[in-house]
Amino acid sequence: MQYREAIDWLFATQMFGIKLGLDGPRFLLKEFLGYPSHGVKVIHVAGTNGKGSTCAMIDSITQACGYRCGLFTSPHLIDFRERIRVGGVEIPEESCAEMLTQLRVLCEQMDPHPTFFEITMVLAMRWFRLRECEVIVLETGMGGRLDATTAVPADVSVVTPIGMDHMQYLGETLEEIAREKAGIFVEGKPAISAPQDPRVSIVLEKEANEIRAPLEFITEPLLGYPMALAGEHQKWNAALAVAALYRVGISLRSDSVGYGLSRVNWPGRFEVIQPGVVLDGAHNPQAAAALAATWRESFPDVKPALVFSAVTGKDVGEILALLAPLASKIFFCSVDNPRALPVENFPTFLPSTSPAYENFGTFQEAFEAAVAYSDSVLVAGSLFLVGEARAFLTIKNFQRSSQ
Repeated sequence: MQYREAIDWLFATQMFGIKLGLDGPRFLLKEFLGYPSHGVKVIHVAGTNGKGSTCAMIDSITQACGYRCGLFTSPHLIDFRERIRVGGVEIPEESCAEMLTQLRVLCEQMDPHPTFFEITMVLAMRWFRLRECEVIVLETGMGGRLDATTAVPADVSVVTPIGMDHMQYLGETLEEIAREKAGIFVEGKPAISAPQDPRVSIVLEKEANEIRAPLEFITEPLLGYPMALAGEHQKWNAALAVAALYRVGISLRSDSVGYGLSRVNWPGRFEVIQPGVVLDGAHNPQAAAALAATWRESFPDVKPALVFSAVTGKDVGEILALLAPLASKIFFCSVDNPRALPVENFPTFLPSTSPAYENFGTFQEAFEAAVAYSDSVLVAGSLFLVGEARAFLTIKNFQRSSQ
């Protein structure tokens, strides 16, 4: 298959939905030679918020230390190949198409058919092996215990702050969700966690103790280093990243850590994409709280026009309760995603003290109205919206995905 045909086939596998379990991924990894070679260090990251930023920091610092690092994250913002990088470089179209062609033959022999996420993860692992990566950083899709990434044996497990997340799959309580995410812990291997709600900490400690995985909680943010990513919460993510690299045996020098953190590239997280326009994927209450704090720290006297959209399954009311007070006016729009909430639903979630709002059918319409209204625009509420916005603002081809 050519690249376009290969990507069309892969995206069509989203019809198989989300299936949690490790048997399929393990089979695919074995048959496609995707397991890492002996001596390769694997860092596995789960949590609710900060997973992607923490993974990007680990990747950047690892490169600054002179190692070849493979990075697997999700979702992508614009282009599918953002999910799979070696040394900061996305997988080439030709290699991606060639391996997807091989995977298609393998997948069509399997019942049940592998999911989009499983195929993507195995594709990434095979590419990392071919590129002889020395360190691999894997971000879970959701959960941990039955996430496809957990089929890859990890040398250190990392847990970012845990909140209410994917309740239809992971559980209705914070404790149940924490138990699922602690499923990435590996017997006898170190685990590192960000500070957590006490209910979460107790669960993580019990799960780690049961399998004799030494668990360490970060107690202080990383200070004194230049940070490419804005916000106080990123200093905690940086501390988590450095602790993970130390535990996995990477030789760290102060200058390498500083260089890596100063060059982290993680679009869509308080990204000033052009003068007066900020993008942030604040897609749950914890992320919205971090965005609100960072905005007030960075632009204390500015009330932006807020362009907002969200998908089903999110606590839209709580997100808007945190973001609406920042705004001078809110511009609601639909997002190009099958899980998109209808735009007419958004006003029902607004707090009573919210500013004026308008509804628009598309991001472009909402953005153009927001720019005409204010010199300061904040685009937030969904990573899918942020991806659409980045594609529009950078004039790139947007590859729509629901996962």
